[in-house]
Amino acid sequence: MNFIIAISIFSLIIVIHELGHFLLAKKNGIMVTEFAIGMGPKVITMVKTNKGYQFKFFLKSKEAENLIEWRDKTLYTIKLVPIGGACIMLGEDDVAEGDNAFYKKGVWDRIAVIFAGPFFNFVFALLMAIIVIAINGFDMGYSKATVKIVVNHSTVKELGGLRADDIITNINGTKIHSGYEFQNYFYKNPLRDQNITLTYVRKGDKPKTISYKPEKPYILGFRYDTVKDGYGVVIDALGKGMPMQNAGIKVGDIILSMNGHKITNDSEMRAYFNEYPLTNHDVVVLFKRNGKIMPPLYVKPILSNSYELGFFIHKDIQKVNTVDLIKCSIIQVKYMISSTIRALGQLLYGQLELKDLTGPVGVVSMIGDVYNANKNDGMHYIFVSMANMMVLLSANLGVMNLLPFPALDGGRLVFLFLEAIRKKSISPEKEGVVHSIGLILLMFLMFIVAIHDIGRLFT
Repeated sequence: MNFIIAISIFSLIIVIHELGHFLLAKKNGIMVTEFAIGMGPKVITMVKTNKGYQFKFFLKSKEAENLIEWRDKTLYTIKLVPIGGACIMLGEDDVAEGDNAFYKKGVWDRIAVIFAGPFFNFVFALLMAIIVIAINGFDMGYSKATVKIVVNHSTVKELGGLRADDIITNINGTKIHSGYEFQNYFYKNPLRDQNITLTYVRKGDKPKTISYKPEKPYILGFRYDTVKDGYGVVIDALGKGMPMQNAGIKVGDIILSMNGHKITNDSEMRAYFNEYPLTNHDVVVLFKRNGKIMPPLYVKPILSNSYELGFFIHKDIQKVNTVDLIKCSIIQVKYMISSTIRALGQLLYGQLELKDLTGPVGVVSMIGDVYNANKNDGMHYIFVSMANMMVLLSANLGVMNLLPFPALDGGRLVFLFLEAIRKKSISPEKEGVVHSIGLILLMFLMFIVAIHDIGRLFT
């Protein structure tokens, strides 16, 4: 089931992309010879003729050429392998007769047709984001970098000034407009043993600036979630070689109290750590395993290898009005686009390697993993998680297709913009050779990425 859903989502996003090319081609009078869903042999072929819609099953290309009524018509096809789709235009990659050939149209018409594919991906991502946020609400802290908690006994707390509901507007001279930008900043600039300067605003007050050195927190090395039936928090992950694992805690154990403080749910656990930050002193953990209360364990925290700010921004989902719905959806899609661009920059500067990329195989596997993680929580969570994946993947595909690489839409746009500047078209044969070489290189890259994707499936 998860494989079918994954393939369907992946294909839908590609078909949306091709639909953008198709609609703009039709609008600009360009002959679309075929609009296909899937790949491989044709299973169903439909054509609109003067006599109405006609259908053929398992039609071969030579048979279509012999059907007089079907000549110069767009073939709408569903193919055997339900992956992806295509919009094939007359004269797109070669010289063709007729004024309705792609290369015979004005340069700006062709630019619009090529750009429409990625643009439709961005529009689709926005529509899906609107649906998700309308159903599920939005973390308003991400529309602005709103402080939710300032950790007790942290450096920033002891400095005074910063409080819950303050809004971070600047980090080390970089303007911050949203929680997404706040998050992106620290992706690119991890905290180190050096001062950080923050500017924040409070309702009714002027902006204020503080500067301090982040600290390494003490950690126990575990992840937890609320117990669905009962009280306490269940351990759902343990860091290898971390204090909790070394002390004998196992995944599935349920924590009942920390240092004598009763823990009923995950909110109380977070509140406990905020009120009583970890130090180098032992923590007494009372827990149960398989329904049986176990002897308490004394767990000694260790210093983390990373630094922390000493505060957290909002992570509260709220319902939004119509105006904020559009605004928040744009913020989310903008974040997805900027994340993709950031990753490409990291690849360019050697911060990421080819093995870190994910291709179609990895995408299908990733969608399947998300489905499996949510399938037991009901249709609501399944739909929201899948829709969020569509926002991410559609925005990602839009960005990737705009890269100025031969065979991609971005590569075609480079030639078209050069034509617009030179006022003279580049030979279709020469352009075709460049795109063919680019396609070969692209296929080779996808092959390498697919090998890494398949390798990850078996690790």
